[in-house]
Amino acid sequence: MEEPRWEFFPLLAQQEQPRKWLQIQADLSLAENTIQAYGKSLEDYLLFCKIYKVIPETAKKADIATYVRYLSNRPNPRGKNIISLDSGKGLANATMQLRITAIRLFYDHLIEESIRQDNPVGRGKYTPGKGFAGHRDRALIPLYRKLPWIPNGEQWQAILEATKSEPLRNRVMLAMAYDAALRREELCSIEINDIDPAFRLITIRAETTYLK
Repeated sequence: MEEPRWEFFPLLAQQEQPRKWLQIQADLSLAENTIQAYGKSLEDYLLFCKIYKVIPETAKKADIATYVRYLSNRPNPRGKNIISLDSGKGLANATMQLRITAIRLFYDHLIEESIRQDNPVGRGKYTPGKGFAGHRDRALIPLYRKLPWIPNGEQWQAILEATKSEPLRNRVMLAMAYDAALRREELCSIEINDIDPAFRLITIRAETTYLK
């Protein structure tokens, strides 16, 4: 059993219930990436609470709504490096969904600990566990997914031409990512033992795959 990396979550580590909740997630043997994502999400919420003088244990739905607006209007960390209509402000939809999911689970924990009786985060009422069954109200943040960018023949040829001047390592990484449909972290975490040339197989280990 590994301890969460508390040095990454200074506000969380100083507060009893947030620390207890994240430790429970680690004790349940969730993937390390999941623990990090949950910790980062709750740390961000606790920072918001500190800025806006909200007591996390007694937060109301109005406070959660203010947090959603806070997420939607904050500067996008990608800045001007990515050219798109929504690159100027606000976190990515998937990131916002993760933030809200972690906070919802944290409030479920507070209910189980008899610290509060309701969950202020979305879906109207508390559902025991993770809420896979039962009535669901409208979520706080609408879920949408961007369609992937698929290069046409001319664009793909331009990519291949550009990689000709890259080191062999980068060209191999591009080829493996394309051929095996690998995500960035999966690609960068591949070890020699993960590759089986005889059967043309690549093993993707659980700890390198993001689980929500």
